[in-house]
Amino acid sequence: MSLRFAAPDGVKVYTVAGGKNLPTWVSDKKKRSLRKDEDYNRRVELVQDFEFPAACQRIKVSADQQYIFASGYHPPRVRVYDVNQLSLKFERHLNAEIVDFQILSEDYSKAVFLCDDRRLDFHAKFGSYHKTRVPRAGRCLTYSHPTAELFVAGSAPEIWRLSLEEGRFMAPMPAASPGVNALGLSPAHGLLAAAGEEGLLECYDPRGLTALRFDDSGMHVAVGTSGGLVAVFDLRSQRPMVVKDHQYESPILDIKWPTTAAGRSRALVASADRHIIKFWDAASGEGFTNIEPKDGDINDICLWPGSGLAYFIPALGPAPKWSSFLESMTEELEERTAPAVYDDYRFITRAELDSLGLANLVGTNMLKPYMHGFFLDNRLYNKAKNAVDPFAYEAYRAKRVAQKLEEERKSRISIIKKLPKVNATTAARLLGEEGEDGPKKRKAALPNLLEDTRFKAMFEDTEFTIDEASRDYKLLHPNADPAKERRLVREHFEAVEGDGDAQSASDTEGQDDDQTRARKPAARHRVSGVF
Repeated sequence: MSLRFAAPDGVKVYTVAGGKNLPTWVSDKKKRSLRKDEDYNRRVELVQDFEFPAACQRIKVSADQQYIFASGYHPPRVRVYDVNQLSLKFERHLNAEIVDFQILSEDYSKAVFLCDDRRLDFHAKFGSYHKTRVPRAGRCLTYSHPTAELFVAGSAPEIWRLSLEEGRFMAPMPAASPGVNALGLSPAHGLLAAAGEEGLLECYDPRGLTALRFDDSGMHVAVGTSGGLVAVFDLRSQRPMVVKDHQYESPILDIKWPTTAAGRSRALVASADRHIIKFWDAASGEGFTNIEPKDGDINDICLWPGSGLAYFIPALGPAPKWSSFLESMTEELEERTAPAVYDDYRFITRAELDSLGLANLVGTNMLKPYMHGFFLDNRLYNKAKNAVDPFAYEAYRAKRVAQKLEEERKSRISIIKKLPKVNATTAARLLGEEGEDGPKKRKAALPNLLEDTRFKAMFEDTEFTIDEASRDYKLLHPNADPAKERRLVREHFEAVEGDGDAQSASDTEGQDDDQTRARKPAARHRVSGVF
């Protein structure tokens, strides 16, 4: 088997759908005699029966690139080829010659044929489904998927529109040419172009306007189209200031300009289609927030003036007077943690999955891949968590108890007391232990040591200063917690500042080194004796 090719311009072109080139005047009997021709039998046919007895007029490929449509005449017929099987899938005969056709679906299930008897023949999988007539002889047709409209043009100065969604003809679009020979629809912006007989090229925007709303100043207007676009215009300009695309290709149902409680416009636009309500900036088109209903479609929207109802959005304005309790409710909800996406499933990352020892479940129906992780059933997650760390609950419980105790301690009313300049940490510890005793012990407690004349000198004379960093103190108090003592001083007491520091400092500077060295052992000895 060999491929025939030609290279007229130095570029090889291989023939993959036939063998010898036979002239048109060769009779059918002569063609049948070629069955014994070796070269003819060795020809390449990429798709079997990829031919017509007389001629092929139109050929197109489906959107999913799985089927090839071809129409021919003598007799009028249409053939559909399956590229996966490289063969003919089916063939249908029509009553009139096919002028043009369009594939309405992604596969071969829906198609429409424009015939020379002014009929539009709609076909489904089973065959012909419906027929209708156009006013004049048609020459071409095209189909708009976003709007589900079929455009037909012919020997008349107009373009006929057939809405397949409503099942009726719409108002035709006038053309400047006496006849239209070709139609084209841009997949990028949806403009319809018509090529006329007198060399005229006309462009139309088939999208209809479905929503309109002025702002409070009256100088700006927002317009919604049937294709899901919202344009904001300044009445002094022909060009839109900004165009917002809902990206659903659904008609815009309604447009609102949200205002604050004072009535001043916040330059926000609320536009809605049947899928979503979008709040966005009227100057830049930047999104503010979106609202999507959980079930059902959106039919209309209504904004309470100066508020955020019916969905309460505090950023748009306060709640109305008759529902002012929403303010406190939203404040309470903000303090709570956000709920999970699903009640019975938990989102975990791949690292968490490996730490739980469940990496072998990847690819099974027990894990639902989502973004950068997986959704896992809460029951399975709890079992795996308990197996990996059986003491996790006890540690969590102890942590929660400590947090509750800390919150209760902070909620108490603490009296700020002034501490002495000497041995402030010791005084704070003694007073703190006295405050933590119960009411019965508090009644039988001894007098305040700071006011007792027997121990008053201990908190006034610097000779009784306790050096907590000394070796003797650490031996006598091995379980002392310096961090806790500093916390007590910082939270419950206030240090006394006076002239005593300066006086004691001047006295200390006037003493010589011998006296200082003689007094230090005495101070340590007295302190040790007291404790």
